[in-house]
Parts: sequence; structure tokens; C-alpha cells
Amino acid sequence: MSDASLPYQIEDLAPARAARRVKGESRIVQVVLVGVSLAFLCLFLFLPLISVFVEAGARGWQAYREAILEPDALAAIRLTLLIAAIAVPFNVIIGLAAAWAIAKFEFRGKSLLISFIDLPFSVSPVISGLVFVLLFGAQGYFGPWLAANDLKIIFAVPGILLATIFVTFPFVARELIPHMQSLGSADEETALTLGASPWRTFFTVTLPNVKWSLFYGVLLCNARAMGEFGAVAVVSGKIRGVTTTMPLHVEILYNEYMGAAAFAVASLLAGLALVTLVLKTVLEWHFADAIAASRRH
Repeated sequence: MSDASLPYQIEDLAPARAARRVKGESRIVQVVLVGVSLAFLCLFLFLPLISVFVEAGARGWQAYREAILEPDALAAIRLTLLIAAIAVPFNVIIGLAAAWAIAKFEFRGKSLLISFIDLPFSVSPVISGLVFVLLFGAQGYFGPWLAANDLKIIFAVPGILLATIFVTFPFVARELIPHMQSLGSADEETALTLGASPWRTFFTVTLPNVKWSLFYGVLLCNARAMGEFGAVAVVSGKIRGVTTTMPLHVEILYNEYMGAAAFAVASLLAGLALVTLVLKTVLEWHFADAIAASRRH
């Protein structure tokens, strides 16, 4: 064997040795890393979540039931579900359109559109709520016109809906854009070449290819829509029984020293989030092969 081939052999062995070192970390290091991760999860996730349910049931089932069935609580639950039922489908449609345009086409202003999609991530929800007040409030740019036409947006359901749509918009688009970009346009071009219309191509080729990314985006969007506080607090006016969502109702109860009722409503909100998480986990487990195949595509 010549000496000239030795450096190349050493270079070829280096990645394998590095991989063995990574996999062969000492048992102590592995235990410490796992222990730190579990401690963090317990301290900042599991314990607060458990405490919510414990405090909610501290006064018994009857008190819990009364807190949930109280008229203002029911109004907050209905409003929260209504806002999510409108905001999520709207963001699905707009997010799909934006992701399709960005991933499949080249056009002027593409970078600007991506920046606009990311804008709600970089702006405080409270600031976004104040923007809507500046636009549609009584002293805002469109306030006099709205008042003259007997239209109310701020301190009403439309304002809550606008604020929720704004803060939740990026979730669907941001899940879809990288997946669509990784897929490319070959499948769509093939379908169009075979005579499929653009709409048929979208519904039979593009949408099935990104269904799992779309599903994750919908879950994240729905969770944020139901739990949004900052922007909604600014535009709602916190009118009990009228413009209070579940997070706002929890704050009002807590500020009035009605801790048991506040934790009862909070437990319901946390339960909705857990249902979303369980649904995601079950579907991932049941369709694991299909999800893996779509990501490898």
C-alpha cells in the first residue's frame, strides 16, 4: 500500500469515527442531558398544567360546573369557538394561496410578500391591536365614516376577528412554503402537460402533496386563535358577555379574586389545547408511514 493513499484513508475514516463518538457518549452525559430536559419540561410545562387542573377542581365538581355554565363564561366560550371557526379557515385559504404563489412562481415583490407574511411574528400582539384601534377606532382614520354608517369594529366581534386573523396568519403559510419549495413544480408541470386544468392540478396534485404540512399549520393556527390575548384585549374593550373570549374571561375572574372560577375556565382552555395535541399525536402515529413518505418526496 502506498503512502500517498494513507491521508485519503484517514480522511475517509474521520467521519465514521466522529459518528461513533457521537453515538458512544458516556452514560453519564446521556443521563445528565435527559435529566435536564425532563426537569425543564416538568418545571415549565407539566407542573403548571397540572396545577391548573388541580386548582380548577379544588372546590369540587359543583363549583367547577357552575363556573363553566355561568352565562358570561358560556358567552366567552361561544365567542372563542366562533372566532376560531372563522379565522382558521380564512387563514387556510389565504395561506395556501400565498404559499403556492411564493413556492411555485417567480415575480417581482416576492421577498416583500414573504416579509409581510412574517410581520405578525415580529410585531407585538398589543401593538397590532393598537394599529386596528388607530384605523377603526372612534378617533381613527376610518372611525368617523364607520360611525356615520352605523358600523362598529373596535369593541365588537369584527375587531376581535381582525386581530385574531392578523396574529395567526403566518402559521399556515409558514408551514407550507418550505414544503412546497422542497417539492418543486415537476408534478404540477406534468399534470398540466397531460391536460389537467390549473384548479384540478391544485386539488389533485399540490394539495395532497402538502396535506400534512397544512394539517400542522391548521393545528398551530387554531391553538393560537383560541389562546390569543394581547391583540384581542386591546380591540375588545373586555365587555363581559359580549366581547370577552376565554383568555380575557380568565383574566377578569382572576382580577376579581374569583380564583376557582378562573382556573375552571382556564382548565377548559387547556383541555382544548390538549385535545389538539392528542389529535396530532394520534394521526402522526396512525399515518406515520404516509407522513414520512411525504417528507421524503
